[in-house]
Parts: sequence; structure tokens; C-alpha cells
Amino acid sequence: MSQSNTASLSLLARVPLWQQILVGLALGVAVGMLFKSGAQALAPIGALFLNAIKMLIVPLVFVSLVAGITAMSDSAKLGRISVKTIAIYLITTAFAVSIGLAFGALFSPGEGMHMVASGSEEAKQAPSLVQILVGLVPTNPVTAFAEGNILQIIVFAIALGVSMNLIGDKAAPAVKLFDSLAEVFYKLTDLVMRLAPIGVFALIAGVVAAHGIEVLLPLASVIGVIYLASIAHMLLVYGGLIGGLARLSPLRFFQGIAPALAVAFSTSSSAGTLPVSIECARKNLGVSQGVAGFVLPVGATINMDGTAIYQGVLALFIAQAFGVDLNAGQYLMIILTATLASIGTAGVPGAGLIMLGLVLTSVGLPLEGVALIAGIDRILDMARTTVNVAGDLMTTTLVGSSEQELDRDVYNSDNAA
Repeated sequence: MSQSNTASLSLLARVPLWQQILVGLALGVAVGMLFKSGAQALAPIGALFLNAIKMLIVPLVFVSLVAGITAMSDSAKLGRISVKTIAIYLITTAFAVSIGLAFGALFSPGEGMHMVASGSEEAKQAPSLVQILVGLVPTNPVTAFAEGNILQIIVFAIALGVSMNLIGDKAAPAVKLFDSLAEVFYKLTDLVMRLAPIGVFALIAGVVAAHGIEVLLPLASVIGVIYLASIAHMLLVYGGLIGGLARLSPLRFFQGIAPALAVAFSTSSSAGTLPVSIECARKNLGVSQGVAGFVLPVGATINMDGTAIYQGVLALFIAQAFGVDLNAGQYLMIILTATLASIGTAGVPGAGLIMLGLVLTSVGLPLEGVALIAGIDRILDMARTTVNVAGDLMTTTLVGSSEQELDRDVYNSDNAA
């Protein structure tokens, strides 16, 4: 290899990963717009990167959660962290749907569409509470692993971790094993993430090529409102909580989570981004393995702030499109339904659309409105997944800070990946 090539690689290695990913994302948008057929040919590269990320999800969730729980042998502390985690997720979800409603009312993206409801659509049914509770416990953990059922894997991992804590010293070899396995998967995640700039470039180029401007223009207003509301929620709510409660720099927070946000945006998968989120929490934010390993897997399944924003904006959009005026009681019902549905549909495939059906039904809005956004849902999914992942990492940071499980020197370091 020539000296100039070596120097170029050395220079590239010094560029933070999050900056490399953002460059890849920008180039992907440009290539997707300018070279549609060529961009679609990049799909296999994007698929390879996505498969590599998915390969890590199940084993990483399992070993990191078990290692995280065994690192918190104090049962009172584990209970305290659990309560804080769920409380923050519910409160921020309520804020999220409120912001979505506010932006929908402010910008009125559905005004002037003059749609007419036929009354022929039926809502998709979410599972009942009993079905959800019964489905939490795996009849066969191996089947849960094979099917990638994250909720069942989390329940099994929590049960195993708590059991290991209860038997004390006898579990020491198993505790050491899971600690070692967690480190192995963190390193494997690091290796996969070195390919992220190329993977994100290929994924985004394919998405932009597949969803051309002609698909986006008719509904550009609702897309813009959802993206604006998402940015506002992250900056105001997440930035405010990081600065106000944790007394940490919001700017440093967003810099530290940039790799996870870029992967979330390009993959539209909270679970798929989980390996990157854990790495960002540990390396860039200084959160302990115990807190990151517990809070992030739980958040990847039950925290849906981005989806709540989506519900709020689209509820107003559909009401405006069909000429329906909502009263104060209906606004409150949307907030309550979207917040509770974020827990009730955890881990359910197509949860975003199921939640939207629940919200529309709760206030008597026509379900035909779902068809209006079907063609752009992939574009909207990119925004809501990004917010979901940012919310997971914000909660992890708050919990870590409140439990003295966050290294502020690491957080404030200039060496964020």
C-alpha cells in the first residue's frame, strides 16, 4: 500500500464514527435522488449491513440484560431503576403525543383535502391484556430465541438474572461467564459498526430511490410536520431533561448518540439499533453496563415516543382531511389512548398502524385515513424510530445519572465515537 493511501486511511480513522455515518447518509440521499437504478443496485450491501445488525440483537439483548441485572445484586436498586425507567417512558410518551397534537393543530396539514368517509373500514385489533400477559412467558426459551421474540427473551433474561443474584456465590462462575459474553458481543458490535457508514449509505440510497419525489410531494406537509414535531420533542423534552435533571450538556448528549440515531433513521428498527445504542451508552455517555444493559432492551420494546408523535399529528391530519372538529375531551382521549397503547402493543408486529387504528377508533375518526399515509409510512417510520431510540438513550442517561452509574468524565470527553 502506498504511503499516500496509508495516510488517507489514518486520517479517516481519526474522523469520529458519527461524522462518517452522517456523510454516508448525505451521500446516500444524493445518490438515491440522482441515480435511481444504480441506487437500487446497492440494496444487497444495505441488506448485508442490516443482517449483521440483526444477527446481534437476540444474543446481545439476552447476555447484556443478564449481565446488567447481576451487576445490580441489590434487589431494592433493581426495583428502583425499573420504576424510574417505566415512569420516564410513560411521561415522555404523553409529552410526545401532546407535541404531535400541538404541531398538527398549528400547521393543519390536512386542511382542504375534503375527504369523505365510507364507513366500511374496520380497525385492526390489538391483543387483549390477557393475551399480552400470557404471551410474556415463553413456553420454550429456545423457541423464543429462534423466533426473535424480544419480550419473551427479556422476561427469561430477567428471571435468570434475578435467580443468579438470589443464590449468591454459587452463581459466581455463571456471572463471570455472562460478563465475558457481554464484552464479546460489545466488541462484535464495535466491529460491525465500522461498516456503518457504507451500510447507511446503501440503505438510504435504496429508500430514496424507491420513494421518489413524486410519492412524497402530495403529502409533503404531513411529512414535514411529523419531522418538525420529532425534532422539537428531541430538542425540548430530551435536551431539557438532560440539562435540567441530569445537569449534563444536551449538545454532548446528541453528539454521543449520533451513531445510534443514524442507524435508527436508516434501518427503521429500534431493536435493530439496540447493539449500537448499548455501545453509545457505554462508550460515549459513560453509562454503566448494568444500567445500559437493563434500560435499553426494555426501552426498545415499550418506549414509543416517536410513534406517539406520529399518532398525534396523524389524528389531527385525518380529522382535518375529513372535516371533523375535535373537542377537548377527544384531545385528552387521544393522549391517553396513544400513551397506554405504547405499552399495550409492545413487541407486536406493525404496532404503529395498530396504535393508529386504536387512536382513531377511540375518538370516532374514519379509519380510511390510514390509507392516506400508507404510501409514505416508510418515510415516517424513519422519523419515529429515530425519536424512539433517542428516548431510550435519554432515559438510560437520566437513570444512570440518578443512580450514580454514569461516568461524567467519559460523558464530557471529546473522544465520542
